[in-house]
Amino acid sequence: MSHPNTYKKRILSLAVLSALGTSHYVIAEEASSERIVTAPIVVTATRVEQNSFDLPVAIDVVEKEDIQNGQLQMLLSESLIRVPGITAQNRNNQAQDPQISSRGFGSRSAFGVRGIRVYVDGIPLTMPDGQGQPGIVDLSAIKSIEVMRGPFSALYGNSSGGVIQMLSEDAPKTLEVGGTVMFGSDDTKRQVMNAAGTAENIEYLLNVSNFETDSYRDHGTGQKEAATAKFKINISDATKLTALVNWFDQKAEDPLGLTRAVAFSEPTSAGVGAVGSNTRVYRSHTQVGFNLSHAFSENNAINLMTYVGTRENEQYLSLPSADPVFANGRASEISRDFWGTDLRWDNNGNVLNRPYNISLGLNYGKSEDARRDINADNGVKRPANISGNANYGLNRDEDNISTNFDQYIQGKLSVLDNIDIHAGARHTKVKLEVKDNFISGTSANGNNSGNVEYQKTTPVIGVVWKVTPTFNLYANYGKGFETPTFIEAAFSSTAAGATPNLNLKPSESRNYELGAKAFISDNTQANLNLFRITTEDELIISSQSSGRSVYSNAGKTKRTGAEFSIDSKFDNNISTYFSYSLLNAKFDSDFTSTAGLVESGNKIPGTYKTQIYGEIAWKYQPLGFSTAFEGRHNSKVYVNDQNEDIAPSYTIFNLRAGFEQNLGNWRLSEYLRVENMFDKEYIGSVRVGDANKRFYEPAADRNYLLGLSANYKF
Repeated sequence: MSHPNTYKKRILSLAVLSALGTSHYVIAEEASSERIVTAPIVVTATRVEQNSFDLPVAIDVVEKEDIQNGQLQMLLSESLIRVPGITAQNRNNQAQDPQISSRGFGSRSAFGVRGIRVYVDGIPLTMPDGQGQPGIVDLSAIKSIEVMRGPFSALYGNSSGGVIQMLSEDAPKTLEVGGTVMFGSDDTKRQVMNAAGTAENIEYLLNVSNFETDSYRDHGTGQKEAATAKFKINISDATKLTALVNWFDQKAEDPLGLTRAVAFSEPTSAGVGAVGSNTRVYRSHTQVGFNLSHAFSENNAINLMTYVGTRENEQYLSLPSADPVFANGRASEISRDFWGTDLRWDNNGNVLNRPYNISLGLNYGKSEDARRDINADNGVKRPANISGNANYGLNRDEDNISTNFDQYIQGKLSVLDNIDIHAGARHTKVKLEVKDNFISGTSANGNNSGNVEYQKTTPVIGVVWKVTPTFNLYANYGKGFETPTFIEAAFSSTAAGATPNLNLKPSESRNYELGAKAFISDNTQANLNLFRITTEDELIISSQSSGRSVYSNAGKTKRTGAEFSIDSKFDNNISTYFSYSLLNAKFDSDFTSTAGLVESGNKIPGTYKTQIYGEIAWKYQPLGFSTAFEGRHNSKVYVNDQNEDIAPSYTIFNLRAGFEQNLGNWRLSEYLRVENMFDKEYIGSVRVGDANKRFYEPAADRNYLLGLSANYKF
């Protein structure tokens, strides 16, 4: 959550939802001199702009100051660690996205993000099967991040244990150009250039960046180039068209995980097989999204969003075999084409003299992956034909096609002046289809084509009681579900020639939440919520071997917990922020995997019972100086379903400081960040269920980042 704004009491009136899921609100004339504190305006919870304080939803906003100031701006984990209920772990591995989970959803993910829907300006970064890749977005172009947890996340469809939406910068009225350079430990370097402004009726933003690092760990170098372009055309007062382009190109080595003994004795080392198999990744991604909004009247508007993109991913994996007959690695290749659209009608008015708003929508998405799996020796792909064996190098060649077609409704009715009811439902149909192109006529390589379809309606309802103008209570309930991704449905066993695992069930959940939101005096806001989630058919890793992971359904799980945050501003430009997360995530029934019995009561691996974040910040305006001292604590975390081992708890502290100067049309800034300032050895993330017991990914020791930026306003 950002620091709340203190201002004179004003009347807020909501205007029509504009391009890419954002809208403008009009601030009326000041009505009095009484000071109050307002919570951030959000769009993710209800799809129209509303004050987050008046919503029966656990939702927080990370503002630009906390995304960019004193940060590398490369990974979502930098910003999300302050949000209660969210686990955002930096893997210290440029070949992987950060490990992000919401109330335990997504904690099992070994690649990308699972169980959470990710968006940028209303455009999904999560495919229909639930795979998410937030790394395509350059955080240097982001003004805020909205993070929603709880039942209302289900209104975004499959795999919505939570919703993360990044909102890009708005263009200024006049041209501004700028640049930033950063230097840090392990020969880390980053450069950013940007330009934004308004010409006639077109608002534009351009942002390009380059990043490279030698990495804290051996065999972990990485390089990434990214670009963002946003154009908003104000066709008329009622009609807006916005285009958003995101592109990146990346190459990075993968240092893999370590055993417990190695992780604490040689934390900078690469895992066994990383160097010999030359584990690494090459990625490129381009997507274009368009959003057209039109207001027919003060009460009716439509919004049409469509997007299209391509993704290339070549990942080199390590295998345990040292036998020269068999490869010591594999190259997994994915060539993806994807597109989708969302059409929504927004209506507001009065019924029986009570105000309401309602949104109706249709959503379609499609992703098609051309997937090949090729044996590799020492990081070099084998040829397809050796000694008459046409399949010597190739062991997988198929098309993975996922589609979704959803219908949703969501609305609010103010039944009394101080009681609002929010409700909605979404019907989701997800289809996974495998078209096998690798057919040799043998039993091992027969036709493994097939498909499976999942359907579910997820209703939600919530009520908020505005006890006083500065104190709200709320309650909500909803259902959710999560289908297997193609990563999880890839193999039905670890044997050669294993068929796709299309018999997996989706996990289904019931979510309950109680919460309170309060303004304490005119300088402090506090949020508290309690939740309980029961899930059936939880998706878990059943077995691993020869680089293959097999997933199964685990029966029942239960998650209970609490989230608390308090945000304050004091005299003399001193501010504080504190967040606390309590999560008891456990299996609620016995089940047996190939690794053995998992007993009811075992903790869900990858989930932290306790997470704490706090900071105290100070600004000295005469010198343009600002500084903040941050603290972070994570409890121990189990690494597999059997709870055989843990990554220990840790507490680290960080310091950031900087200066800013305004010289004519120039705005200059310099900043320094020191991470892990007391040089703590700790495990930054875990690889859940790794068959070789290489669960651990060590975090970096004490490290620094120095940044310099300049911006010119014409």
